[in-house]
Amino acid sequence: MKTNGSLEAHIGEWRSYLRRRQAVNDIDVDELEDHLRSQVESLREAGLDEGEAFLVAVKRLGDLDSLSREFAREYSERLWKQLVLPPGGGAASSRANRDALVAFALAVAAAVAIKLPELFGLRWGADAANAFYLRNLTLFVLPFLAVYFAWKRDLEPAGWFRLAAPFVAAGLVMNLMPFVANGHTELLSAMHLPIALWLAVGVAYASGQWRRHEQRMNYVRFSGEWLIYYVLIALGGGVLMGFTVFLFQAIGLDAETWVGNWMIPCGAAGAALVAAWLVEFKQSVVENMAPVLTRLFTPLFAALLLLFVATMIGTGSAIDVEREVLIGFDLLLALVLGLLLYSISARDPQAPPGLFDRMQLVLVLCALLVDALALWAIAARIVEFGFSPNKVAALGENLILLVNLGGSAVLAARFLAGRAPFAALERWQTGYIPVYVIWAWVVVALFPIVFGFR
Repeated sequence: MKTNGSLEAHIGEWRSYLRRRQAVNDIDVDELEDHLRSQVESLREAGLDEGEAFLVAVKRLGDLDSLSREFAREYSERLWKQLVLPPGGGAASSRANRDALVAFALAVAAAVAIKLPELFGLRWGADAANAFYLRNLTLFVLPFLAVYFAWKRDLEPAGWFRLAAPFVAAGLVMNLMPFVANGHTELLSAMHLPIALWLAVGVAYASGQWRRHEQRMNYVRFSGEWLIYYVLIALGGGVLMGFTVFLFQAIGLDAETWVGNWMIPCGAAGAALVAAWLVEFKQSVVENMAPVLTRLFTPLFAALLLLFVATMIGTGSAIDVEREVLIGFDLLLALVLGLLLYSISARDPQAPPGLFDRMQLVLVLCALLVDALALWAIAARIVEFGFSPNKVAALGENLILLVNLGGSAVLAARFLAGRAPFAALERWQTGYIPVYVIWAWVVVALFPIVFGFR
């Protein structure tokens, strides 16, 4: 059957939709595609053009959500087997085994790296070493994650040098600047460094194609799925550590020191690599979990923000602008943005607006209102007491979030009204990612200088 690019593009979108929403493997998708193509060919022979034939053929296959449930019933055991069994034999199995070996080797390397400073007297958990680990914790983990993706994506030799540059720069900034002990700029730099370097990992993930909108959205999906796996591993690790302490206490030994000095730092560092490997290896499993979590927590957070605003207005209470409060508000707004980003990445861009899209708009509008209230409180505090590193950082971050959430609200409203495609909202979010990274580097590298390292 001769086909043009338009039909192949439609079939490609159909395959992506099916794989994103179904717990099926490539073989199942291939079988369905063969059936679809045979239907299209028959319909074309009957006189329909390619576009008409494709639409009719998809309709004959049945509703994809019903098809999803049929596959879930027929292959219910497969989901459990995917969690523990390797893929089939051949080249794919060999590659999967190599990926696993490299990922676990890098996980061990990260775990070892976080303990190496003890050879120089910087013991994990000691007061004298806290500042060193605060500044460098990110550099013990993310470089190994970047190496994993650079190896997995076969990054060209020149790309390895470009990839190393931000990590080297971060190491110099964090260790050569004369931070005041326990100062605000030291903490701000340490908190923003993971954001600044996460883009470097994204460049490795995208194999140098970061400018492509699709690759940025893929990295958003990876980030959400990685977080889910990391939290699951952390919960399991917490149970393991609890039983470790319990078992040794039963024979009169105190294991808490060993758990705190070894299991926690080494496990936390290695888990970052293991979670990344799981996302790559078990992607079809978590892709069915993440959208469900997003749909569950979006209305809950929208209700929380509505309740907060109503209570604030009803009681006349103002936001207490202290460092911990500012951090908490920024984390809350970042979480709301994360819910929005991940729901966008998991949504079929061709689907019409629905109830969940309206719920998302409510969540974004609530977050906008909370952000505006936080900005008002920060600005009032600056007018009354002057500038400080924490207030300026919070002011900048909330302004950046305000612009992002405002643009998202406008585009979401236009999409619901049928005046803009959903792709416009997607591109707005992926195009805005570098703004956060640039601001993070400003806080990491310039704030200490501007505020005298205090």
